[in-house]
Amino acid sequence: MTKKPSTPYTPTEIKLKSPVPSDIEIAQEAELKPITLVAEELGLLPEEFDPYGKYIAKVSPAVLDRLGNVPDGKYIDVTAITPTPLGEGKTTTTVGLSQALGAHLGKRVLTAIRQPSQGPTFGIKGGAAGGGYSQVIPMEEFNLHLTGDIHAITAANNLIAAAVETRMYHETYQSDEALFRRLCPPDEDGNREFGIGMLGRLKNLGIDKTDPNELTDEERRRFARLDIDRDTLTWRRATDTNDRLLREITVGQGSKEKDFNLKTSFYITVASELMAVLALATSLQDMRERIGRIVLAMDKNGNPVTVEDVGVAGAATVLMKDTIKPTLMQTLEGSPVFVHAGPFANIAHGNSSIMADMIGLKLADYVITESGFGSDMGMEKFFDIKCRYSGNIPDVVVMVATIRALKMHGGGPKVSAGAPLAPEYEREDLELVSKGMENLMAHIENANHYGVNVVVAINRFHTDSDAELELVRKTCMESGKVVDAVVTNHWEEGGAGSIELGKAVIKAAENESEFKFLYPLDISIKDKIETIAKKIYGADGVEYSPEAEKQIEEYTRLGYDNLPICMAKTHLSLSHDPSLKGRPEGFTVPIRSINASIGAGFLYPLLGTMSTMPGLPTRPAYYDIDIELETGQILGLS
Repeated sequence: MTKKPSTPYTPTEIKLKSPVPSDIEIAQEAELKPITLVAEELGLLPEEFDPYGKYIAKVSPAVLDRLGNVPDGKYIDVTAITPTPLGEGKTTTTVGLSQALGAHLGKRVLTAIRQPSQGPTFGIKGGAAGGGYSQVIPMEEFNLHLTGDIHAITAANNLIAAAVETRMYHETYQSDEALFRRLCPPDEDGNREFGIGMLGRLKNLGIDKTDPNELTDEERRRFARLDIDRDTLTWRRATDTNDRLLREITVGQGSKEKDFNLKTSFYITVASELMAVLALATSLQDMRERIGRIVLAMDKNGNPVTVEDVGVAGAATVLMKDTIKPTLMQTLEGSPVFVHAGPFANIAHGNSSIMADMIGLKLADYVITESGFGSDMGMEKFFDIKCRYSGNIPDVVVMVATIRALKMHGGGPKVSAGAPLAPEYEREDLELVSKGMENLMAHIENANHYGVNVVVAINRFHTDSDAELELVRKTCMESGKVVDAVVTNHWEEGGAGSIELGKAVIKAAENESEFKFLYPLDISIKDKIETIAKKIYGADGVEYSPEAEKQIEEYTRLGYDNLPICMAKTHLSLSHDPSLKGRPEGFTVPIRSINASIGAGFLYPLLGTMSTMPGLPTRPAYYDIDIELETGQILGLS
């Protein structure tokens, strides 16, 4: 039997400075291992990865064939309490923990995180490589194009949009027979053949024939005409840029198409179902099948029209074929990182890929992954969607908390991105912290629902007092609901600032856990939604709009009621209302509508108004980004 690699990594020494320089200064001064060395230390063979320059590589899923019988390592998910709009350093904590385990505690660790969208990078949030002395490097490549996965998804998404709308256009102006003749033109001998991309349509129709010349007239008509109901078309175009003016557009304004104009829109690429498909695929074959199952619209008889029906599933998969390979990078202290997939956590499921985790669990003793936003968002979806499809069983939840967020939940003033913090966040206030603990305890209890061991990571900021930090630690330990609660200082000290957190995670991972899903798949759509709303959000109940009621009835008719649920809601509250801080009570969750991501494999209810295309602020981050022309050095990324 092939064995898991056992040799420790070679740590990269970092030289700490005080005060801590900017993230990009730290990243650009860092010493990087050649990616070939990172791959070798991880246990990859030369034929199992493809370098993209000196410091980045793509890893082949074929490594799973070699290591299929190797026992999995420990599986750790990093989540958080309800954040302020500034974020609470979840990625920084994830990277700091990885550095502590790999560089200071001698453990074979791998970190798996999402690839950031260019939308936030050039918008208001900035990059997502961590921060301070706990970063993924090269930071510039991480936050920009990387290996082109998001661009490939954009191309595949827009090919599908063009394919389905073009098919609708031609069906509008051509007879059934003309459509068939053009779809299957005769060769010089008069014989017609199906294109390889058409065979899926035949299978969906239940036609067991591969020769177009053998089809009956009725079969020719059914094959040729999709008969899409225009009002049900849900597929949109995508771009990886925040562009509010693309939220609603009209296409088909050319002289030949003006009689076929269509109201549509763009979403940001990371909100595309193709991104969710990539994140949940377990192989290239699985990705191909999921892409084919994506439902684009309904026909006029109420049947789903899929990407397979349009004949573009194979071509879209070809555009995305290299995206199935996780991207290998490293932390500042030399531990390996997989960067792969980037679905939004408030709309999609907010987790990096199953593929990255599967490979990592075979190569490392500890895989640390991060789920988006708080436990009510990414963590719930990590367990109930991602783990359900992967079969990987988590061992530990690391719950990130900050004094700043606790004060906000305790009744502190509003926190806004780009605005100065109120004085309450700069001085000691034990009362605000104590009141805000209700939010942290709700998130801990959310993790407890799944039977997973919990470690609280209190991410220290320079404005926090020792008394405030000790209050949080002591309250957590006295609750009896966590294995440990540890103050961390990884932003300022790198892995050295997370050694105690690393020890706590090692201890927690050795404890028995009894992982269980929050709900079974065989209950109704409403029962699943209400289970999440009541147990995770703390709601009294759920109310459904007439549109949502109709959609539930339709999805049940189509057999989609056995899918997991991916709730789309605000990340700024445990509830659906971003203004409700702390631990809200006495509220009812409104379900405005429910969308179906059949290729990805979930239904996603919309709680209130959710935008899939963010807008740029008045003062976007791109004002600060430029390039030093003589050296090629990138300036201003954060």
